[in-house]
This record gives sequence, C-alpha cells and structure tokens, in this order.
Amino acid sequence: MAVLSLRNVSKRYSTVTAVDDLTFDVEPGRIFGLLGPNGAGKTSAIRMIAHITAPDSGVITLDGELVGPETQERMGYLPEERGLYRRMKVGEQLLYLGMLKGMSRPAAKEAIAYWLDRFGAGSWTSKRTDQLSKGMQQKVQFVATVAHDPDLLILDEPFTGLDPINSDLLREVIFELREKGKTILFASHRMEQVEQICDDICLIADGAALITGSLREIKRDSGRNIVEIEFEGDGGFIDLFESDPSVHVLSSSRGTVRLRLDDASRSTAVLDTARNAVRIIRFELVEPSLNEIFIDRVGNRTANRAES
Repeated sequence: MAVLSLRNVSKRYSTVTAVDDLTFDVEPGRIFGLLGPNGAGKTSAIRMIAHITAPDSGVITLDGELVGPETQERMGYLPEERGLYRRMKVGEQLLYLGMLKGMSRPAAKEAIAYWLDRFGAGSWTSKRTDQLSKGMQQKVQFVATVAHDPDLLILDEPFTGLDPINSDLLREVIFELREKGKTILFASHRMEQVEQICDDICLIADGAALITGSLREIKRDSGRNIVEIEFEGDGGFIDLFESDPSVHVLSSSRGTVRLRLDDASRSTAVLDTARNAVRIIRFELVEPSLNEIFIDRVGNRTANRAES
C-alpha cells in the first residue's frame, strides 16, 4: 500500500492552474522525485500534501488517511523558502519546533544533539540564526525537519546553499534515512540530483504529470538511441551531422560528443563518419539521461500546445 497517494488533485489561483489533475503514489521506504521546471507546480503540490493549503478538487491521503492536522505530525517538511527565526538561538528554536511536533523536552534535546553532531554543528546551539551562513542555516532547518522522526520526509530543493562537501553529506544522510525505512518526497528542478538519488519520479510541467513511475524503467523504456563518442582529434566532424535530420547533437565538449538518433540503425553510419575524421576511443549506444528525457518531453508538450 502506498504511504502517500494523490488522486486527481487540482489547485487554482485566480486564472492560473498551478496543479492540474495530478495523480501519483509514493511507496514506503523509497525516494520519490517530484521534478519539473521552476513554476511547474511542485511547491503547490507539496503545500497541499503538507496540509498548508487544500486542493480545489481531488484527494490526498497518508497511509489511507486524508491529510489534515493529524497527519502533519507524521511529516517532516523542509520548504524551499527557509523559515527559521533569525534572531533566535539555534538550540532554542530547534527545541521549540520539536515540541510543536509533539516531542517531550528530553526527547527533543536528545534528538537535536544527535542531528547537530551528525552535521558537525554541535557547537552552534548558542548561535543566532542570523550569525550563520546560508549553508549552515540549511543544516539547522534539516535538523528541524527530521528531529521528530517523521514517517514521511518532504524535501523541497534541499541542496540549495550547500557546498559540494555538505551536499555529499546530506545525500549520505538521505540514503541512511531510506535504509531505516523512511519514505522521502524529493522535489527539485535539478535533473542530475534526481537521477543520483531517486527510486521513482513524477515529471510535471504546467501542473500536469508527463511521466510517472520507476526511474530505472522510465530510462529503459526511453530506449538506447543516444550515441556517446569519445575521440582524439579535431571535433570539426561534428558539424557534418547538422545536415542529417535524423541525427541531433545533444552536447559536445573537448574530446566528447553526445548524439540522439531518430533511427538507431543510423549508428553504423555515424561511426563511419567519426572514424574517418578522428581516432575513436569509445563509441557507445546508451540510455538517455533524465535531463534529456525531460527536455524531450517538455519540449514536445510545448510544441504540441503551440500547434493547438
């Protein structure tokens, strides 16, 4: 049974439809990526899941129970827009936020100490929020999100403001939480982050779902029509593909080019063209990246809407 379920959920603000008939299930103990461009409706959907706003139509349930004030204590929500009290000390506000979630003072203190130490922030309890960097504040807000041991974690752009080292640490913690059986809803417009972290995804644009399902299956079903060529020599041969309507240059850099083929049988001709111009180090048919799938689906949707 799904931990979190959305059925035909819609939300409108005046003449704008922020979420349009959205349906998906989040299975227990998995990381579910809600992804799309800025303005796609991710945050609007999350705010309804967290019962900050209510849908105009449709149903949202947590373990079969309609979301509401009772389900909020079982969720940990890290919003994209951070909400710490700027002049309040870190320890005091984490204790306050934990107790708002129903924790006793001793239990809250113990959990806060554990999580601050986990992030190398044990000495921050007496610091005010406005004395912390953006990345440090992000760590504190994450502690506030997980301290009460929620069943469902909702993370909206959680890596914002973190340097590469702390991003790796947060990624490690997210995987640890999944291993402990926590269910995680991860919202982002960064495709590479979603691809690294998520088990399942829902790709949305203009508030509507374009793709939903297992990331592994979505990539597999998208085919192996991407050619990646690693070479030595002058990359001028790449221009030869511009006149072939069945070959599309996705990206190129020094010594590497990535092409999408409308017909996979064209790979032999592509290889011959490249081999006649440069020394081939690697020539491989690969699955498209999530970013390439995203661009393809959103681009097709935009083109179809323009035609309509």
